[in-house]
Amino acid sequence: MTDAFMDESSMADDIVEFPRISTGNPQADSILGGGFPANSINIVMGQPGTGKTIFAEQLLFHNANAERPLLFLTTLSEPMTKVVSYAQRLGFFDVEQVGTRVIYDDLGAELAMNGPRALVPHVVESIKRLSPSIMVIDSFKAIHDLAESTPEMRRIISELAGVVSAYDMTVFLLGEYTQDNIEQYPEFAVADSIVQLERNRLGTRDERYLRVLKLRGSGYREGQHAFRITGSGLKIFPRLVAPAFEAYTPTLERTSTGVEGLDEIIGGGLWRGSTTLLVGPTGAGKSTIALQFMLEGHRHGEGVLFVNFQENPAQVKRMIRGLGTDPERAYATGFYHIYTSPVELQIDSVIDEIFSFIETARVRRVVVDAVGDLAEGASDPQRLHDFLYSLVQHFVVRNVTSILNLESAQGVAGGRDEEQRWSYMSDNVLLMERSAGGDGERTIRVVKTRNSSHDPRPHRMEIRRDGVHVI
Repeated sequence: MTDAFMDESSMADDIVEFPRISTGNPQADSILGGGFPANSINIVMGQPGTGKTIFAEQLLFHNANAERPLLFLTTLSEPMTKVVSYAQRLGFFDVEQVGTRVIYDDLGAELAMNGPRALVPHVVESIKRLSPSIMVIDSFKAIHDLAESTPEMRRIISELAGVVSAYDMTVFLLGEYTQDNIEQYPEFAVADSIVQLERNRLGTRDERYLRVLKLRGSGYREGQHAFRITGSGLKIFPRLVAPAFEAYTPTLERTSTGVEGLDEIIGGGLWRGSTTLLVGPTGAGKSTIALQFMLEGHRHGEGVLFVNFQENPAQVKRMIRGLGTDPERAYATGFYHIYTSPVELQIDSVIDEIFSFIETARVRRVVVDAVGDLAEGASDPQRLHDFLYSLVQHFVVRNVTSILNLESAQGVAGGRDEEQRWSYMSDNVLLMERSAGGDGERTIRVVKTRNSSHDPRPHRMEIRRDGVHVI
């Protein structure tokens, strides 16, 4: 993960620093401004199956050390044996730590017999016996549900907060809370931080998001941050934001598209760091132009990245070979390829991969083929627009030249709202069309270009064995 995701005004520079507890996940720590505050009470809330237990256990095993043990208390939601059994399947689990540095304890039987009033005496006894530095209670809402009244639970919360504050200890309360519970339940009033894990259904798959609702005395990364549950724990993709431009210096040079005749009608090539929207119907030649643009940069020693969602890797290699380049040799010398099936597409993870390549492989050219697939994979059109705008701005400050392909039979003059949005954020817009007649004649014209003279007339375009040619 790069620092590109971490530049936002909500991360105030003048906030006084204090000790932090790392989550064991660098991205989560960045979202939290460095981690959870030490000696605090924190709530991790979310629907069943959103990853709350995994998030807490990853934190525990990351912080396990020889000084003081860490305690995981189970209640009535899941038995301790089941929690430990599932944890053993995860990459961060270390069996040698269990029983010494990470201690699992079951509070369920006492709660079933004595109700919520069993909580505080058990916690006090555990503190005296173990002196844990971190304690997790899973599920704390299950304890709340046993209470006979809100005043009873309020007294228990007050006693627990008093006990915890008297010791050098950080506490995490996990629960299947809803948004309405935040205003109703007393534990939220004493919490120093509230982190919500969400799961939203999108078609045949789920999208998961982490969101910080409260972090007392600290800056944090606002908004929804996508994540996946993997065999190594939570993999988080912090929300992309626009970069700072103070240190930005544009490179005043042209880059060739690699397409015969195209450079001439756009003023001599594309400006370095510019973004071009290539619009056209199916079969117009958008992917071919994009690959020619990639291969031209590769021939000049630039790192290039082709991101696509339709043609699988074997098909892309065949297209590269058809353009006269050995794909295996290209892949070994700076031609990078990201393929994600549109069925499993998650825009956060794709953008994370793009930035990883830009940072580690010094990529100078990027193609996204096609942004319409990103729109299909996004649950929120506004969120997609914000992502793409921020993505384009990061290309600008890094002097990365990019092409965004968009499939459309209507063009951009009076098309859909998302077409208009992508047009506005692009430096150049090229419209490709096919005639309705039997000859299927193809044309391309420059609809828009910034800071450049250009030829606005439609030009005939041919797709030959060696690629696209503009006549």
